[in-house]
Amino acid sequence: MTNQVLPPPVWVDKPNLLKHMIADLNGQIRVAVDTESNSLHAYREQVCLIQFSTRKTDYVVDPLAFDDLSSLGTIFENPGIEKIFHAAEYDLICLRRDFGFEFSNLFDTMHAARVLGYPFVGLDNLLAEKFQFELDKRHQKADWAMRPLTPAQLDYARLDTHFLSDLRDVLEAELKEKDRLQIAHEDFMRACNVDLPEERGNGTSWKRFSTRKDISARELTILSTLCIARDQIAERMNRPVFKVVSDTLLIDIARNLPEKDVDLAGLGLSPKQIRLWGDEILEAVKRGTVAPLVERGQAKRPNDAMLKRLQKLKNWRKRIAEQLRVESDIVLPKTYLNKLAERPPKSLPELEAVMRESPTRFNQYGEQIYRLLGG
Repeated sequence: MTNQVLPPPVWVDKPNLLKHMIADLNGQIRVAVDTESNSLHAYREQVCLIQFSTRKTDYVVDPLAFDDLSSLGTIFENPGIEKIFHAAEYDLICLRRDFGFEFSNLFDTMHAARVLGYPFVGLDNLLAEKFQFELDKRHQKADWAMRPLTPAQLDYARLDTHFLSDLRDVLEAELKEKDRLQIAHEDFMRACNVDLPEERGNGTSWKRFSTRKDISARELTILSTLCIARDQIAERMNRPVFKVVSDTLLIDIARNLPEKDVDLAGLGLSPKQIRLWGDEILEAVKRGTVAPLVERGQAKRPNDAMLKRLQKLKNWRKRIAEQLRVESDIVLPKTYLNKLAERPPKSLPELEAVMRESPTRFNQYGEQIYRLLGG
């Protein structure tokens, strides 16, 4: 399957087109899905495209054209329709955050490739290896909120789902052959229960510096006023905070206490940055130098016994992973690693309860893990 000319995807931006697409998707056993967001171009990212592919048709939905997309929820939560993603986690987070969708019955081709031990699991790598298809990644960082989209952008978006059904079939056959299909399916089921990350807006981004030993309490306080100012500027201009001032530059400002534009220039702010928001940065520095000190976050220090258990598990996991030629988290995902190190099970049934969402891993490794933790 070399590069081929495909008919254009169906652009879905009207209620009747959406209704027709949903009727088609509801009749499918499998549907490939992807999303495009504008995280590199906006203060608050949003889903700007949702792509669906069946064996016959590629659809590209314009979420910006609809006030309500709740009718798509029936597809995502229907256990009778398998949703095929590549690297599902980010898409699921965005779809849950923007539309409140619930998920069931997933197949993640990237995770399948990881379970199989592929060293390169990007969609471009896999399509080149399996189908000799070269994916053009030029539009990867496009602003997907812009309208109209070019035919080349639409083609790029559709190619993220067009081959997923074929890729899924190839990888499923390999998972069966290596007897790893069950583990992959258990991971797909766990992926359905997506947790939304904490919002980092409203100036709270300073908290991620708060456990750093090389930042003094006063510098941290100045960072807090700088982060609030940066968030306000970013929101007003609708651009990501890193496109206002980078974290590294923000720390330099907090340490060097600039008083004039020339000081900001000396620290590395461009003439454009100084012209647009130099005054606000200088005002934030002033406020931070006299504000009451912020409370420093205390990193929870794990006890030595817990750290020992964690290291034992990591060493054991690494050894098994090398034998299977996979990455360590395929043997034992991080969520189990930390739970078991913090609270070692007192019995095998207790360990089984902790690992209830991955019974295959428990059957394969339960006794080894239990002995390792002193059981």
